[in-house]
Amino acid sequence: MQQGKLIIFSAPSGSGKTTIVKYLLQKDLNLAFSISATSRPARGQERHGVDYYFLSQEAFAQKVSENAFLEWEEVYPGTCYGTLKKEVERLLQEGKNVVFDVDVVGGVNIKKFYGDRALAVFIKAPSVEELRKRLELRATDAPEVIEKRVAKATLELTYAPEFDVVVVNDQLERACIETEKVVHNFVTDKN
Repeated sequence: MQQGKLIIFSAPSGSGKTTIVKYLLQKDLNLAFSISATSRPARGQERHGVDYYFLSQEAFAQKVSENAFLEWEEVYPGTCYGTLKKEVERLLQEGKNVVFDVDVVGGVNIKKFYGDRALAVFIKAPSVEELRKRLELRATDAPEVIEKRVAKATLELTYAPEFDVVVVNDQLERACIETEKVVHNFVTDKN
C-alpha cells in the first residue's frame, strides 16, 4: 500500500480555512483529518477526539516533554496547539492523505519536516478589514479577543510566501473549487 501524502492548511482566523477543509473532506480524495491537540477549553459544539484533543495545560506540557508532537506552539499565552506524531503516522500507514488545519508557524514546520511529501496551502481573506468583519459575524469571541486575532492576522500574512499555494477566499464557492483542484493534482501525482 502506498503511503499517503500531507496537505497543510494555514490561515489567519476568519479566513475560511476550516470551511474549505470541511468541503474537501467530503470529496473523493482519500483524505483524513489530523486532529490537533490544544490546551484551550472546547468552544460551542466542539468535541474531544473529533474537533481537537482537549488536554489540560499539564497534560499538554507532559506531551511536549515526551517529544510527542510533530510541531506545537503557544499561540496565545496559556493556549497551546500541537500535532501529535502518533496520529499522523497512523493515518499515513493506512494510506490516507493527511489534512492539517494548523496555525502558520505549525504549517511551515510541518512542511519543512515532510518536504515534497507535503503541500502547504495558505488561505487568506481579501483584506484585514474583511477578516475583522467575518470574526465579528462569527460571534464566538469577545471584542478584545477579536482585536488580538486581527493583530495576529497581520503578522500571519507575512508567512504566506513560505507556502506552496496561496488561495484568496474572496468568494467561498470559488475558493473551495480552486483548492479542490490544487489538492486533487497533488494527491494524484505519482511522485
